[in-house]
Amino acid sequence: MSSFLAPMRPFYTLDISRLLSRAKALVPTGIDRVELEYARYLLREAPERLEFAAMHPLGRFSAVPFAAAAEFIVSIGAFWDRGTSTETAVSRLAARLQSRILMPKLARRDARQPAASQARVYLHVSHHHLVRPAVIETAIKRRPGTLFVPMVHDLIPLEYPEYSRPREPARHKRRIDTVLRYADAILTPSRAVRASLERYVDLTDRESLPVWSVPHGVHLKAFESEVSAAEMRGEATERPYFIYLSTIEARKNHLLLLNIWRRLIETHGDTAPRLIIIGKRGWENEQVLDMLERCPSLQGYVQEHNALSDTEVVRLLRGARALLFPSFTEGFGLPLAEALALGTPVLCSDIPVFREIGGDVARYIDPLDGLTWMRQIEALSKKTVEKARSSVSTAPSLVVDWPNSVGMALDHIESFAAQSHPGR
Repeated sequence: MSSFLAPMRPFYTLDISRLLSRAKALVPTGIDRVELEYARYLLREAPERLEFAAMHPLGRFSAVPFAAAAEFIVSIGAFWDRGTSTETAVSRLAARLQSRILMPKLARRDARQPAASQARVYLHVSHHHLVRPAVIETAIKRRPGTLFVPMVHDLIPLEYPEYSRPREPARHKRRIDTVLRYADAILTPSRAVRASLERYVDLTDRESLPVWSVPHGVHLKAFESEVSAAEMRGEATERPYFIYLSTIEARKNHLLLLNIWRRLIETHGDTAPRLIIIGKRGWENEQVLDMLERCPSLQGYVQEHNALSDTEVVRLLRGARALLFPSFTEGFGLPLAEALALGTPVLCSDIPVFREIGGDVARYIDPLDGLTWMRQIEALSKKTVEKARSSVSTAPSLVVDWPNSVGMALDHIESFAAQSHPGR
């Protein structure tokens, strides 16, 4: 963790528009988790150098009351992590914050001000409203000298438009154009995304624009102690199962696994392992949903869960023979890092970002090589949980917890701010 509380470190404006827009979500997406963990870290480590801001659905952008924002962040974190808050409470807090955005006089009255010698950083770690460059410009220009540091999570809609909604490639191009026009520095979650983004930077006149690669953190490891030895023994006595933890969409390659499972059931009958799919239903997934809902042979062998708590996900991950991750493309791959941190074996696609995360610990398979996937699944099915987990003795070096992940990002930002504002 960085030495974060030194005098005259930058004053941060953290954009929490994404969290407010997701207040009614039962479980977080990966980007939701990123924004939440940055908010938690800054609240804990530097509350005196922090304000929160957000954009209202009607288009107004402003700071929001600090105490109310802090209460909202604690509440939505508790709801997503452990279910100790309620959806109603979270939604009520979000509505209160959004109503204040529409009251500019109150927003100005509540605004927090940095010291005259402090640099300002507008930190934006989601893609929310990057399609509206005028909002970003306003957020920066209303406070001269502010450094704009956004995070680009991936360039998938531009590199693989076939996996996106029809309008998404054009929208994502607008996001990237906004970033390249206004950013003073950029965060990415992997070297693979940084390399992709730098190709776009090279097409501009901003070749010196810093792009920092900082791996996302793992939060699930914090719940590891909640799984008792008795629960582990209970999982071990059940029929072997595997987990795919991901939104159901075309690029995630669920169809490969469902066809493999149909063959496993034909081959092994009642002794075939189970497949547990955890994640909400996304888009471009009609064939997958047809198989889940209409394929008789998969019933009883393939389970779908759209809104499990983190604690339940951890319990299932620790009892699984492996996490399966046959995705065609990713910006990072949080489930891979989370599984390895928990000591769960991983079978994943042989793509650069997964090798970056999994190192020598994960097992890599071509996402089109169904026969190898099936053989590896069959081999792991024959092992006990303990034997399967013995191959994951240590998590790769890129697997870090969230405090260290955010700390690394802020180290980059603060070194850059000191160079950009040497008199502050």
